[in-house]
Amino acid sequence: MVTVRELLGRAAGLPGDSPRRDAEVLLCHALGRSRSWLYAWPEAQPEPDQLRRYEQLLVARGRGEPVAYLTGRREFWSLPLVVDHNTLIPRPETETLVAWALELELPADSRVLDLGTGSGAIALALASERPGWRVLGVDASEGALRVAARNRESLGLQGVRLLRSNWYEALEAQRYHLLVSNPPYVDADDDHLRQGDLRFEPREALVAAECGLADLRRVISGAVDHLSPGGHILLEHGYDQGNAVRTLLSDSGFERVATRLDSAGLERISGGQLPC
Repeated sequence: MVTVRELLGRAAGLPGDSPRRDAEVLLCHALGRSRSWLYAWPEAQPEPDQLRRYEQLLVARGRGEPVAYLTGRREFWSLPLVVDHNTLIPRPETETLVAWALELELPADSRVLDLGTGSGAIALALASERPGWRVLGVDASEGALRVAARNRESLGLQGVRLLRSNWYEALEAQRYHLLVSNPPYVDADDDHLRQGDLRFEPREALVAAECGLADLRRVISGAVDHLSPGGHILLEHGYDQGNAVRTLLSDSGFERVATRLDSAGLERISGGQLPC
């Protein structure tokens, strides 16, 4: 019989920057145990079916399959979220957008629009922090909306509305205090699409035409007709797109245009405000 310690030793050779941590997460998933349990019981011997499951997970991870898809879970803004191949995997840099949104001086009953909500990560994070906000998450993918709905129910945030729409197409004549979006912004020729987790994530949620700027341009141009006077827009974009996005915002009439850096020191979130 093999022990927990020995099983974790099989992390060598796994892809990514944290093979040991990935092995721990996968073993926890196979055993139905916490990481603290692994440390407390290194000599424990898993059951044969648990061992088989773990070995299958290691093989899949060895092929590059993202850990989040293998476990079906990813934490974002301290919220446990369901994820699958219909959605992007929520990433820490997107939390920069959430933090910025929460700093804004908005009414307690603000209307918030999240375009391209995916798993619902941004919409649900904002709703969890501002229960009075009326948040609408929009996505063109039925599969993504099913995932977002599961997360909404599991977190008890039923006040978040979800709508299938290709960007603004199905929206009613409603003005919002805040528009947030993490749209596709990767150029189709970007080599990163053939590396790491991006190889397995939905291409339609990643890639945009016009060197990655097409959807950002569409979101910005339509925002003027969907924001209230003085309304704010916050957008995630590529690390090298800050200048282009700031120009798009300024050209569309937004003021106080600015960009914030992610934890790696890269330009990642840009925003602005309509005149009052």
